[in-house]
Amino acid sequence: MDTKLVMSDEDEASDKLSRQALSFFLHLVVALGTWVGLMLVGYAVQPSVPQAFILLLSLVVPAGVGFLFLRAKPEPMAGHVWLAGVIWMMIVSLWILDMPTGPNACNDCNASEKLTRALFSFPRPSGLIDDNGPFLCTWPAAALIGYSIGARLAMRRKD
Repeated sequence: MDTKLVMSDEDEASDKLSRQALSFFLHLVVALGTWVGLMLVGYAVQPSVPQAFILLLSLVVPAGVGFLFLRAKPEPMAGHVWLAGVIWMMIVSLWILDMPTGPNACNDCNASEKLTRALFSFPRPSGLIDDNGPFLCTWPAAALIGYSIGARLAMRRKD
């Protein structure tokens, strides 16, 4: 009888873990889908928007979607989606730091200058990863962080 109780507890724990993982990835897809929609609409309407404004929108729009989505159906795992954004940013940052420099590719840059110029195009683009650092790394990570902020705000107000 004790073994059935232990197996029952293990089954409940694995069911809870699978629900949490599924919830995490669904919220990840919603956050990134919001960002992709923002990019499609933004480039269709006005393709020459400043990068700082796009970064701001990449935070604010997913935060609004996360807030509205979580007001309707609270889910604690939505507040943890920011971790995926930070991990993604760290992976791309390591890739950028490992890239060789040369003419038109951040020649004589130190590590911090390489990252600032590649990920934020500040003060000017680096030439690394075809100047797509914000699009490939910074803006999606900002969208995931923004979604988590909106989700946390919605769940805080719900309590």
